[in-house]
This record gives sequence, C-alpha cells and structure tokens, in this order.
Amino acid sequence: MEIARKYEYVDDYLLKIRSKGRFSFTFKELNQVFDSSEQAIRRKIYRLHAANKIAIIRKDFYVVLPPEYAKNGSLPIFLYIDDLMKYLRRDYYLGLYTAASLYGAAHQQPMEYQVIVQRPMRAIVENNTRINFLVRNAWKQDGIVKKNSAAGYFNVSRPELTALDFMSFNGKIGGISRIVPILGELIEEIKPSVMYKIASGYPQISSIQRLGYLYDKVFNRQDLATSIQRALKDKATQNILLSVVSPKQGNIDKDWKVDVNVIIENDL
Repeated sequence: MEIARKYEYVDDYLLKIRSKGRFSFTFKELNQVFDSSEQAIRRKIYRLHAANKIAIIRKDFYVVLPPEYAKNGSLPIFLYIDDLMKYLRRDYYLGLYTAASLYGAAHQQPMEYQVIVQRPMRAIVENNTRINFLVRNAWKQDGIVKKNSAAGYFNVSRPELTALDFMSFNGKIGGISRIVPILGELIEEIKPSVMYKIASGYPQISSIQRLGYLYDKVFNRQDLATSIQRALKDKATQNILLSVVSPKQGNIDKDWKVDVNVIIENDL
C-alpha cells in the first residue's frame, strides 16, 4: 500500500488539489499530509488568505483561488458547494435566483447565492461572495437534479420546483414584483407534466395557488394553470394573499382564492 506523502509546503499540496480537479480542502486534511505543527499550518493558512490565494468559507473549510478569481477573493459556489455541504453533513439544493440563473432566467448579483437547507444556518460572507441559507423542512428528490461543474456535481431545483419555491419564499427574497419577470423567463423551461407532479407533492398549498394564479391570469399559460388545478384538486384551499408583505385588499380571484393585493406588471 502506498504510504501517504508528507508535504513540506502547503502551497505544494494546493497544487496537488487543483491537479485533481478539486478546489476545496479542510484543515483536517492538511493536518494529515503537512509535515508541521497545527500552529504552523494555521499561520500559513492565514498568510495564504491574506494573499488572496485561498478563501475561508467556513471554519476549517477552505477553497483555492486560481489567479482569475484571486482579485475578487471569491470562487463561484458551483465549484465547492457539494463538498461544503458534505463537510457540514447537510442536505441541500441550490434554489430561487441561483437556480433560475442556471436556466438563464435570473438577473442578480453573480456572487449572491441562495441554498435551501432543512435546518437554519447562518449566512456565509467571504469578500464578494454571500451565501444565504433558506429553510424547507423536507423535500422530495424528484424536484432536484444534479448539474455538472468543473469540480463535480451539485444539487439544484428543477424549474418547476424553483417556481414554487419563489412563491413560498416571496416575502424574503424581494417580493412578487421582483419575482414575476424571473418567472416569465423561467416559464419556457417548465413542462406541464412535471409541474403537475412537483406541485402535487409540494407541502405549501398557498404557494401552489399563487403560482396557478400567475400562470392563469398574468402569463396566460393555460396548460400550466391546468396542471396546477389538477394538483390542487384534492387539497383544501383557502383565501390567501398574493403578496405576503402587502396588506389585504379584499380583491379575491375566485378561481384561485387569491387576494390580488399587489399590482402585477408583466412586460414579457
């Protein structure tokens, strides 16, 4: 059996990481292969971070910054998110604006990301990167797909689940008015049959109602509206607000039991 090599310089090991197509590493990993004391390793990590050669994502979890990313001091999340969440032992998927951007349908700052998790986590801020974690208690895997990056695979919501999550989190991510243009661009990626399947298993009925109203009355996509009507058939619906951050108006759309309490402008 090959004996693990002890490295004399952290820089050498970072080159080894990159040669294997990886970007992330942990302190535990360094401590096993670096021929020096823990204090010496941490001092070297501090110097590499100060020189923008690595970024500190979470305690004892780091990413290598190639020259093209060193200036901004941050790395696209797609290159390390799966390794990070395995390190933290958390289930996850990339969702909302981050997922929509992967389908060509979001206009956001490229270094602000949304990750869906099952328990609260504090945001990660490292130089120009911010990762916000939003909580859903559980989800079905049929709404998640794996996409490939230069460093491997990562989890992302399907377009159909992304649209429903926009409705669920609309009060936390900019409101309905900001979301509608994104939904309009995402709509070309959504398949009625998949929409029905994902909506049927979605736990928040009010989100299904909101999305159905938008497909029906704003986007005039009767095929998608019909899929959602089928998904709602055996569910107990009640009057809900279109925008959770706006007051009631009493302007109830009887087809969807949605109080249209905000003006929606669709320019698409």
